[in-house]
Amino acid sequence: MAPPRPLVDDITAEILLRLPPDEPEHLFRAALVCKAWLRIVCDPVFRRCYRDLHGAAPLLGFLHRLKVIQGDPPSRFASTTSVPEFPHPGSDSRGTRPLDCRHGRVLVHMLQHRKGRPGYLVWDPVTGDRRSLPPEPKKMYWLTYSAAVLCAAHGCDHLDCHGGPFRVVFAATHQRKNVVRATVYSSETGAWSVPVRLDDDTCESYARHMRDPDAPFAPYYTPYLQPRRGTLVGDALYFTVRWRNAIVRYDLGKDRLSMIDPPWPARDMGSIALMAMEKGTSLGFACILGSRLCTWSKKQEAAEWVQYRVIKLEKTILVDNPKDRPCVVGFAEGVGVIFVSSGVGLFTVKLNSGQVKKVDEPGEFFSVLPYMSFYTPDRGRLLSLARTPLI
Repeated sequence: MAPPRPLVDDITAEILLRLPPDEPEHLFRAALVCKAWLRIVCDPVFRRCYRDLHGAAPLLGFLHRLKVIQGDPPSRFASTTSVPEFPHPGSDSRGTRPLDCRHGRVLVHMLQHRKGRPGYLVWDPVTGDRRSLPPEPKKMYWLTYSAAVLCAAHGCDHLDCHGGPFRVVFAATHQRKNVVRATVYSSETGAWSVPVRLDDDTCESYARHMRDPDAPFAPYYTPYLQPRRGTLVGDALYFTVRWRNAIVRYDLGKDRLSMIDPPWPARDMGSIALMAMEKGTSLGFACILGSRLCTWSKKQEAAEWVQYRVIKLEKTILVDNPKDRPCVVGFAEGVGVIFVSSGVGLFTVKLNSGQVKKVDEPGEFFSVLPYMSFYTPDRGRLLSLARTPLI
């Protein structure tokens, strides 16, 4: 029977538990003080208590996507904390396109792999683990698309998703037909599902959308699924269609696609960001009207959208050119952070407090992919700390 831990270790652990997870360097510096502190922060019980206490994985950094006509962004992981920038997996490939960051994983489309086999890569930046996926089914024939990676572990709280089963949802506008299709890859079966479709016969809202007389190039309008990051609410994923910012819903449990309409003024906005609100129980979105950041929410069972909050930006996010308006380009669920791009840089706005922070220089940010995970000394390459000579 192992001897009980000294009381001083328990007191030290209680103190170390209070170190903020969004500044991982504090925990690493504590681990370097002595071997006793290193043992504490690497103890599985401490890690579990640390995650439970702080409740949501912190925002460590982001990748991003460009518009289709702009091509693909540089292979770069941009850190928003003291965490160093993780080496991007595109270093040994050409034509890499990041698609999503969620549940501790990054989904990358490997368009031109060095071995000549295009497909997908699910990458864990913290542990360095990589998992190659085959291309989506040929029946998809995509014109524009979006995709999401999800933890598939039963009962997981998604605070420490590393190494378990996962799913990838791929949704796309068909290249030749005015339909949207979706398919799901399971790491447990190693295969993609039979694609399902959204068309006039399967959804009344979609039929109305396609008959809109004001749609561009009507009656030859194409439902252009935007290549933005999707949003997970409950057991459903949501994506946007360019015209009127219509919202496509994929129900994971029922394997079914449907469409819902956003409220005015989102119907006439050029850029909105879907959000998971109220601890992931309701769908929301954010957009900028004039100098205000406005958010709406909608309960899954409710028919009406309700304005949630308005944040004034004119004194916090200034632009060099009045014509260069700020736009919403992403949302980090769990931590309530909205990404806003302007002519002077990329900013985060905390939904609860309205606090603004600049996180990158000006650039083409069409869709920001926030990466959230606990980064502790027991993970990945930092296990070498345990072998470092300590006092």
